[in-house]
Amino acid sequence: MTTTTALSHVDRMAKRAAGFQPSPVRAVFDISMQPGMISLAGGNPYLPVLPMDRIATMAGEVLARRGLEALQYGSGAGTEELQALICQVMELEGIKTAPENVQITAGSQMALELVTKLFCDPGDVVIAEGPTYVGALGVFEGFQAEVAHVAMDNDGVDPDRLQEVISGLKAAGKTIKFFYTIPNFNNPSGISLSLERRQRVVDICRAEGVLIVEDNPYGLLAFDGEAKPALHTLDPDNVFYLGSFSKIFAPGLRVGWVVAPQDVRGRLQIASEATTICPSVLSQLVVEQYVSGFDWRGQIAAYSAVYAARCQATLDALASHMPEGTLWTTPSGGFFTWVTLPEGIDTERVLAAAIEAGVVFVPGSAFHADGGGTNQLRIAFSYAQEEQLTEGVKRLGEAIRSV
Repeated sequence: MTTTTALSHVDRMAKRAAGFQPSPVRAVFDISMQPGMISLAGGNPYLPVLPMDRIATMAGEVLARRGLEALQYGSGAGTEELQALICQVMELEGIKTAPENVQITAGSQMALELVTKLFCDPGDVVIAEGPTYVGALGVFEGFQAEVAHVAMDNDGVDPDRLQEVISGLKAAGKTIKFFYTIPNFNNPSGISLSLERRQRVVDICRAEGVLIVEDNPYGLLAFDGEAKPALHTLDPDNVFYLGSFSKIFAPGLRVGWVVAPQDVRGRLQIASEATTICPSVLSQLVVEQYVSGFDWRGQIAAYSAVYAARCQATLDALASHMPEGTLWTTPSGGFFTWVTLPEGIDTERVLAAAIEAGVVFVPGSAFHADGGGTNQLRIAFSYAQEEQLTEGVKRLGEAIRSV
């Protein structure tokens, strides 16, 4: 009789499976639901601002009038009507593109995965801001791409430093596929790339043959109502633009998109069809109804007003309760502020004390691929109400002092 050594299912997995790790944000989700716990962790939009009766009516009308279409398979690219409406939304940021350049996806997370799947071989390098979106790091690592960070200051990525990183990687024989950036109200830092730096960043990437993937879910949520021009407007052929209705409408619908040159857009559709066959037709039709028949611009303004007030409450609480030597960013839009504690204070240790004190956040190391951010943390101010934010930051300050 021949005997073989039994392998676990994990042992049989492809090497890339090791890159799929639990999200640090999701890891604290159950903790945030405990009674009495104040969550500064999740970047959720505050959906009570939506007129739910109107939204329910819209969804009902879609099913009543177009139910057979809504519940059927659809185009792999998305509906033509929504592609055209998305072009109208992007015009607020100066983007002028044809509907056929728009690939609709199940959220911009899927759009990022499709772009990474198409462009990245194992060992290729993606340059990203440091810190950057934890969900993006999961995608890059899942496709076995290496991540090289470019540090930010209060004006975003320093173009000179970006040039240094690109030159250093090329000198080391590395293949750089794209620069991934969240230029407006960056997740997790809340920092925006200054208008003065945008053209230089685009010019450097063009000259060096590096694509730009511009992820912009928060761009329309400026507290002053003034949207910044997208990087895509500066170089449409070299900047892939990722957008989403998750933050400006509702994340549960899972409707996002990517704008890419036509030769790539067709490949994105093929890759999308291999994953989901087609985006949800029902969700697309609800979004169509919302954008075409509702004051969506006014709704964005209502969202922004809520987030501006909550941001200010958070900043005021930080000024009152953080220990000496603590720094934080001052966002002009979006969902987040980024807190830097004095050197030597590990926010992983702070998290344990914070949970004991009844508040939860996401440590800064989650937003770095290189082990950085150990004395930093992200505060999300989008969902908790102002008095909760004030109390949560107070508890956080007490937890910091305790360690």
